[in-house]
Amino acid sequence: MSVDAFNSAVAEVHRPSRTLAPKEGDILGRIGNLETRLARTASEIDAAQAVRFRVFVEEMGAQLSLEAMRRKRDFDSYDEFCDHLLVLDRSIEGDSEDQIVGTYRLLRQEVAMANGGFYSASEFAIDELLARHPDKRFMELGRSCVLPDYRTKRTVELLWQGNWAYALKHGMSAMFGCASFPGIHPESHALALSFLHHNVAAKDEWAVAALPHLARDMDLMPAEAVNPKRALMALPPLIKGYLRLGAMVGSTAVVDKAFNTTDVLIVLPIASISDRYLNYYGADAGRFSS
Repeated sequence: MSVDAFNSAVAEVHRPSRTLAPKEGDILGRIGNLETRLARTASEIDAAQAVRFRVFVEEMGAQLSLEAMRRKRDFDSYDEFCDHLLVLDRSIEGDSEDQIVGTYRLLRQEVAMANGGFYSASEFAIDELLARHPDKRFMELGRSCVLPDYRTKRTVELLWQGNWAYALKHGMSAMFGCASFPGIHPESHALALSFLHHNVAAKDEWAVAALPHLARDMDLMPAEAVNPKRALMALPPLIKGYLRLGAMVGSTAVVDKAFNTTDVLIVLPIASISDRYLNYYGADAGRFSS
């Protein structure tokens, strides 16, 4: 996912010092040799940051701070207090740090508010969304990435198993987070962005836009000119996966030059998750838990 110029301001931040004690039964899901759980130690968080660096910088061309480039880690101050969901391949020899093949960064509302707010608020009007839902508890999904060899159905299923189990455990009402198109020219994604604008825009109480000084139009083609089948094929897999679950998308996008991406905001109320997926993962997140 994207990072803004704030990343440069925290160039001197070092790896998190906290150590999370391993707990019995903390595995959130398993499929074959893959398992998902939260990071337990600072060294596992560091290893997840290395995976993020490989995907965001080496593969996608992001430009991070000098310290981040020197250390070959994607990090910022949010890593200190977020939870880090991992997918590990237990067939890889070595320690758990060597087995991390995918990661998500999870931030609950109460934790965000105690630490200066949500990361996405640097690009989108998150505070306005929260103000309309004082009775709901939000969680932010961020920094999603999977190593190339593991971009398979079962890896994605495990990441969502972990997200769903985490949301249930903490009583979350809705999820949101940035999702990205490659490159900094929204016009090159006119078909896909216009499809999102005309078909799955978050409205009314769930409406959310980019911050005015960052907002880029997504309404780049008239609705009648959008071929839905071609548009769906043009969507990044992560965004397509969100839509299958029942997600909506904010009304305007943001260009993130540091991360070489065009970002949209995904909004997913728990009540909107498709019954088909609730049945698949289990209302108690039990589908892949054993």
